Amino acid sequence: MCKKFTPDELNQMDHTAKNDVIFQMQDRLDKLEQNYETLIEQVRLANQQRFGRQTEKLDDIAGQLSFFNEAEANYDETAPEPVMEEVIESAKKRSRKSKKKGQREEDLKDFPQEEISHDIPEQELNEAFGSGNWKSMPDEIFWQLRFEPARWIAEKHVIKVYVGTDGAHQDEFLRGDHPATLFKGSIATPSLEAAIINSKYVNSNPLDRISRDFGANGLNLSKQTMSNWTVWTAERYLSVVYEMMKQCQLKAHVNQCDETTVDVIHDGRPAGSKSYMWVHITGELGKVPVIIYEYQKTRHSDHPKAYYKDFSAILMTDGLEQYHKLERDLEGIKNANCMAHARRHFANAIKAIGKSNPEAIQSSIAYKALVRIGAVYDLEGGLKDLSPEERLKERQRSIKPLLEEFFAWIHEIKSDQTVLPKGETAKGINYCLNQEKYLKVFLSDGEVPIDNLASERALRTFTIGRKNWMTLNTVRGAQASAMIYSITETARANGLNVYYYVKHLLTELLEIIRIDGSVDEKELESLMPWSKDLPAECYSKRRK
Repeated sequence: MCKKFTPDELNQMDHTAKNDVIFQMQDRLDKLEQNYETLIEQVRLANQQRFGRQTEKLDDIAGQLSFFNEAEANYDETAPEPVMEEVIESAKKRSRKSKKKGQREEDLKDFPQEEISHDIPEQELNEAFGSGNWKSMPDEIFWQLRFEPARWIAEKHVIKVYVGTDGAHQDEFLRGDHPATLFKGSIATPSLEAAIINSKYVNSNPLDRISRDFGANGLNLSKQTMSNWTVWTAERYLSVVYEMMKQCQLKAHVNQCDETTVDVIHDGRPAGSKSYMWVHITGELGKVPVIIYEYQKTRHSDHPKAYYKDFSAILMTDGLEQYHKLERDLEGIKNANCMAHARRHFANAIKAIGKSNPEAIQSSIAYKALVRIGAVYDLEGGLKDLSPEERLKERQRSIKPLLEEFFAWIHEIKSDQTVLPKGETAKGINYCLNQEKYLKVFLSDGEVPIDNLASERALRTFTIGRKNWMTLNTVRGAQASAMIYSITETARANGLNVYYYVKHLLTELLEIIRIDGSVDEKELESLMPWSKDLPAECYSKRRK
């Protein structure tokens, strides 16, 4: 609290003392006004993040939809009904105009088909045209899609047993081969466990909901049973796949890393302690996508240091100090930082201004920063399909001058008095100044992406699931989930149908994993999500 002066005290002050009091009050008012504006910005941004669309693109910030009004907001009675070609995913993109004769049948050939004839009785034809005065014309054909719920089949395995009745082998028994099973004495099959994994880890359904869905179809499986199966599957079978995927990921020239929080109830620490799920992926612009999740109790730099101890290449991250410490502590690692994090702060500043004040938006430093960053992203977007060598050449030619101009401008406006010291614009400016060296790394290597959004996307499935199941129960369960998310997300990134891939994977692992848990590397390589030896049913029909 500042001192309050009485009228008598002010009257007794000389001119210099009064000026000092006035200057102090001005400074205090300036700080209060800055704090007020900062709080207003934070409130507006919090409201936007809660109710608005999450976007950083300048053109998308205004006119946002509410999720809760999605059906009404998207309703349009003039929108055309989708035709079969638009609903069925095909390997090639095409417009209605370019549809070839017989293309519809080609699109549907992998789906079970049932022909339903709508004929006219002969008597009715004779009554309409006269007896025999008619002939068949080419049929009119249209298609519809029918959905049928999941089907369960109880497999009754009969092991034939024989006994010798005479001679040297009298009373000797001979049995048929007992097929390998996931767990001794269990009804679980690769297809059933694959369905559970697909529902929980791909579709983000909690086990309670999966149990209810199964129950509606007459199958009584508790969430505890499914949880046990899933942990055992990860530890017994999927762990060998997980380890080989890690080896492949760490050989890549570029890796990307990020992390998010998770609550683990029974981890030996006080309630409410935060744990972390780290994600490590091969570079977005690399050849083979590999996504590895890793559970850790903390965010300490020792964790990425241990993970990347044998890695010698470029690591794309955000500006977290734990990652920069790796470059100092581990020889061979070079840090690159995420341009999207710089863009995010400026985008937040625009959102806080609000779309009702376009003049304030366009005159703001944040808007000018977004325009410059957007120009860089526009050019980078056109280089996606180039080779690393061609991409590097184009970056040097067209993007480098823009980025150098951007950073020169950032240095010019860093002391702008209109910028709130604790506001989003200041955070964006400071991020650019502090990370300038790392934000320019992508200009010197064609395999380095401009940002770390691929890591954030890799975490999105996990964070969606986290909203549904809220917590993980044990460290063991968290580690199992890390393995399974790694396999399912890598499968998706390689264009696989997760259910059919996991079903195939477990079926094959049953045969090749030895009693001690070891496996032949060549046989395991043929089962990796990027393997060319996978059966056709493992590949997603989704159009790329």
